[in-house]
Amino acid sequence: MQTSQRRTRAGTLRHAGFGVLATVVGLAAAHLVAALTVPAASPVLAVGSTVIDLTPTPLKEWAIRQFGTADKLVLVGSVTVVVLVLAAVAGIVAARRETPGLLLVVALAGVAGLLAVLRPSAGPLDAVPALVAAVVAVVSLWWLHRLDDRAHREDHRAEGPARTGLSFRVDGPSRRGVVLASGGLAAAAVAMGAAGRRVTSYRLGGTDVALPVAADPASTFPRGLEQRYAGITPLRTPTGEFYRVDTRLTVPAVDVDSWTLTIDGDVDQEVTLTFEDLAAMPTIERDITLTCVSNEVGGPYVGGARWLGVPLADVLARAGIGRTRADQILSTDVDGMTISTPLDVALDGRDAMIAIGMNGGPLPRTHGFPARMVVPGLYGFVSACKWITRMTLTTYDAEQAYWTERDWAVDAPIKLSSRVDTPKPLSESPAGTVVIGGIAWAQGVGIEKVEVRIDGEAWQQATLGPQVTDDYWRQWYLEWDAEPGQHFIACRATNKDGEVQSDVRRTPFPEGSSGHQEISVTVT
Repeated sequence: MQTSQRRTRAGTLRHAGFGVLATVVGLAAAHLVAALTVPAASPVLAVGSTVIDLTPTPLKEWAIRQFGTADKLVLVGSVTVVVLVLAAVAGIVAARRETPGLLLVVALAGVAGLLAVLRPSAGPLDAVPALVAAVVAVVSLWWLHRLDDRAHREDHRAEGPARTGLSFRVDGPSRRGVVLASGGLAAAAVAMGAAGRRVTSYRLGGTDVALPVAADPASTFPRGLEQRYAGITPLRTPTGEFYRVDTRLTVPAVDVDSWTLTIDGDVDQEVTLTFEDLAAMPTIERDITLTCVSNEVGGPYVGGARWLGVPLADVLARAGIGRTRADQILSTDVDGMTISTPLDVALDGRDAMIAIGMNGGPLPRTHGFPARMVVPGLYGFVSACKWITRMTLTTYDAEQAYWTERDWAVDAPIKLSSRVDTPKPLSESPAGTVVIGGIAWAQGVGIEKVEVRIDGEAWQQATLGPQVTDDYWRQWYLEWDAEPGQHFIACRATNKDGEVQSDVRRTPFPEGSSGHQEISVTVT
């Protein structure tokens, strides 16, 4: 009886493994096909992107707080686990009733295919990866079960004579066939997955474009305090370390030669510009700090870079907007993501631009290659459309963008903020002189002073680092004669209009966080 139960459990696990293996092979094949056609249509990515769109805002903010920039990896992993659990169920069902089990595999691929074709920018090719996944997974599962059935019948024939007392051994060629088939399918999955990654890397690799020399260049960039005080954020964020927060599970592979930017809507005439057209226009170079609205008080989602681009007002003027009744620019990226920007803010004289360069080189693909919008003073969700391909002048009453539909603010100016970079929270420092340092930002106005409070005592004014522009952050530091014990350090900034950073604690939703950062450190 126990032997029979063990055989039943072993058989169940084996069939579940067949379902998982067949599905993995199907997903690997689909990933390779997607890499060659539409990367975002890869089944796991299509499902994951839909999960992102349907996730309530509080849960999204929680994920960003808990996992940071690894939130996408966690999401893809979670989707994959759920798919493989259902695949295991399909394998078990197929062992008992083949057709329902195979149909369950088809249904899994069908859901992914449906979600892929429902994407805003989807075309006929978006359905192909899911179709490939269904065919490969079904054939693989059917084949594994056929081989397993044959091996099972041979096992029964081998056991029959043994009951009569005859003693002979069957070496089990069919059982070895199951093992070899499983190994071959696993190897094929690894090979196709690796090939898919290589193809994707190749498609994402080329950003070599000729950038124009800025007609209006930025001023000489000063040396930052990080040269003297370790731990303070570099005055300019290296391109590879610049924060990235967006809804993309895969970076769009945009061909610069076929890319265009269209300006339409309530304009005098619709205009379409190529990259060459854009780069031929007079360009400006500006040092601008960008901040994500998801940044908590003291958070990491802020960065300073030198941007090269064409003034947004000049780009819009190509279409003629003198008589427009629009109050927003509805930007659309190559995958259909929409961002809304207040038109009056974009045209009020600030250095809003369609950027094509970052820190002296072309835009990286992760930051919007070949072009993106940069509007100083506004959080990215209402200004920083990456991979931009269309700007539609319209009204807020007529059209809502992605984040507006999810009840985020319509007009979201970046709040006056400051951050302690060093010492780190919960760190230990030896007694004596300890440098407290960090950054502060007040886009469009500029930082007048930064103050530090230790253990709730009076605010002390810190020394400011070099001024870049009023749209750029400011480094600061304070030398502290630290005595042994646990201490609490807080900071606040004041802008050039005399406004003091709010001490009212607010979460990022719906218009950005506020409050003073306070950290605890131990002096030994």
